[in-house]
Amino acid sequence: MEYGGTALPPLPPLNYDSPLALRKFLAERGLGAQKKYGQNFLINRDMRNRLLDALEIGEGDRVWEIGPGLGAMTAGLLERGALVTAFEIDRGFIALLEDFFGANPGFTLVAGNVLRTWPQAAAGEYLLGNLPYNIAALLLGDLIEGKRFFKRMVVTVQKEVARRICAPPGSRDYSSLSALCASAYRAYPLRSIPGSCFYPEPRVDSQGVRLDRLAGPVSGGLPGYFVPLIRRLFASRRKMVKNNLRDFILSLPAWNGGEQGAQELSAGLLEKAGIPPEERVERLAWEHFIALARLLAEITPPLGEEEDTHVHP
Repeated sequence: MEYGGTALPPLPPLNYDSPLALRKFLAERGLGAQKKYGQNFLINRDMRNRLLDALEIGEGDRVWEIGPGLGAMTAGLLERGALVTAFEIDRGFIALLEDFFGANPGFTLVAGNVLRTWPQAAAGEYLLGNLPYNIAALLLGDLIEGKRFFKRMVVTVQKEVARRICAPPGSRDYSSLSALCASAYRAYPLRSIPGSCFYPEPRVDSQGVRLDRLAGPVSGGLPGYFVPLIRRLFASRRKMVKNNLRDFILSLPAWNGGEQGAQELSAGLLEKAGIPPEERVERLAWEHFIALARLLAEITPPLGEEEDTHVHP
């Protein structure tokens, strides 16, 4: 391989397709997959290539990789000429990745918890990641709320999370995460990935999801009320939206209009947004939530900074 006319160091001579080889490699170095980090290495070469193909990158494209682990996908990205910024939390794997790829000018390693380190990293055009269940929704929510958008993301997540990301309004899996992702990306489910494709083998199946960036009215970011609004409304997703919206208004720190005033404001906002007051929250599309968030911003003061806006799966 060459980069800018310069020969690159060889990729690591590690058999990423063999559980036995990986187990031996880790044991020799006193390392192991840690459950708390959701470390499961994708040992199926065909699945790895399918995920890389879905990203549709070219030489020189800037890619964020979340959780590179031992570097199987990192090697694939570098072979395709990508400029990789890899985020890794495990100290042992950080040292290995530096040994494997540190001499490659197309590789940058960001050490630490990605939920804390991503805001300081240089922007990327694409994102690839095998996301543990406990951070998948938080990370996607943080990136969208923080206006860190990508042309395309391909993530591997627990199948339950994949269903939530891709769910349309009115479906059983539709959630605040669905609405948040739909506000910025068009999501496509990819192949289901059985546990046998990973080492160590997890007890649940995973699925790839491709998210393509949308151009449109929220390309510059979401209205400030959008995230807390969907989070509160989806807490009672089967209730009528007029009641949920009234309760949300009553919860605002700056609201002093009482319950009757909140009820009247709720009715007025829904009328302006063209939403039937008897509609269930679970049937509203992300555009409805955007409209309500913008109308709220025109009428009421901004939320206090203490408000927790994280979207949970």
